[in-house]
Amino acid sequence: MLRFILPFVLLYTLVDARENPFFPVSGMQDIPLTSNQIETIPPLKQATITLPSTARTIESVTVRYKNIDGSIAEKKLQLSNSIDWHLPLFISQSYCVQEVKQKSPKSKKAHKYKQIASFGFIKFYADGKTIKVITKDKLLRHFLLVKPHRIVCDFKNDIDIRSYEKQILKKDSLFKRIRIGAHDGYYRVVIELDGFYKYKFYKEAKKTYIFTLL
Repeated sequence: MLRFILPFVLLYTLVDARENPFFPVSGMQDIPLTSNQIETIPPLKQATITLPSTARTIESVTVRYKNIDGSIAEKKLQLSNSIDWHLPLFISQSYCVQEVKQKSPKSKKAHKYKQIASFGFIKFYADGKTIKVITKDKLLRHFLLVKPHRIVCDFKNDIDIRSYEKQILKKDSLFKRIRIGAHDGYYRVVIELDGFYKYKFYKEAKKTYIFTLL
């Protein structure tokens, strides 16, 4: 009798056994599979990104990261801040907390102009994003041209002069080159810039013209 029952018991045991005992059983699929293999990745110290000269505000920052189970996810930080495209943006896990002290409002900072070019009949002074042009000649028009970005000014004076060019060697100057050329009834001043800008203009005095980059 026993020899007839034993084959049925063995058959039932084989059917109930899992095909691979090393895989998770049913009901445990949500537990991520792990491995003893350790992936060596250098720790984040500091990374930088440089934006083009057309950038003026930073709207958001998105970080794409890998989870412990190998899945990829993103986190977005919404911002709305003005930036200086000359300076790189940093991402780092080291930081220092600086105490912010409330300061009383101060009067508008006075410009500290330094002369960057002089051609006898016209002089140029700069401070940061502002350039001051001093001449007794009347400004007829001014406008912006691209490739490269430059401010063009036409002054009334029917003088016979040769073409002038002055390269601004100051490393941090936003104004890179000044060119002057004579035309019929006026002379043209071209102020080359280091990137993409708009500008605002006002006349400070009878002989002084101010251009501020935006």
